[in-house]
Formats: sequence, structure tokens, C-alpha cells
Amino acid sequence: MKQAELTEAALAAFLDAFYARVRRDPLIGPVFAAKIPDEAWPRHLATIHDFWSSVLLKTGRYKGNPFGRHLGIEGINPAHFARWLGLFEETAREVFVPEIAGILVERAHRIGDSLKSGLFFRPEMPAVRP
Repeated sequence: MKQAELTEAALAAFLDAFYARVRRDPLIGPVFAAKIPDEAWPRHLATIHDFWSSVLLKTGRYKGNPFGRHLGIEGINPAHFARWLGLFEETAREVFVPEIAGILVERAHRIGDSLKSGLFFRPEMPAVRP
């Protein structure tokens, strides 16, 4: 049965399922594996839970800098963000009812767009037009 309410427990179950997929994914799994060793995953997931709890439930538990955490990740590119968002949306729609899944997906896209802009926007580069 899909979750009809966004609670700490439902959010934790969603994030655990989502990041299990991320770690197995052939495109983005290796990026995560290169940055986060297996023994560091429990701590990383706790930080991720705090981040999303702050974003979605307004708990204020996350005190970090998500942009800074993504700077300098070797080989990261916009295709990785697209895949991450695709897995996020797929998992959200499996775990939550459409209304709740939509909230998660909208926030994830907004945050992803902000991170992509900061990481990949280069005004000094010439625009490429089709």
C-alpha cells in the first residue's frame, strides 16, 4: 500500500529504497561509490535524512551546505543529475500516493536545477544553439 502521509518514517523508508537503487545504478552508482565508501553510507544516509526532513517537514535538522558537498566530485555531469532525478521520481511514485509523490518530485527538481546551475553554468562559455 502506498504511503498517504509524509512522515519521518515514510520519508526514511523512501530514502532508503531510493538510495539502494542509486547505489545499484550503472550510471550514477559508480560516482557515489567513488565518493562514499561502504562503511560511510550509514552516516551519509543519516545526513540525507536530515536534509530531506528539513526540506519537506521543516524540521531544521540539516545544517550543511549541499552545494559545497557536490563541488569537486570527479566526473559529475548533467546526465548524472537527470538519472538521479529519474530514480527519485520513480521511487517516489512507487512509495507515495500521487499527491505526496508530486511534492517530493517538485522539490527534488527545484533543488536539482539549483545545483546544476551552480555546478555547470559557465557564462564565459559561448552559447551553443541548434
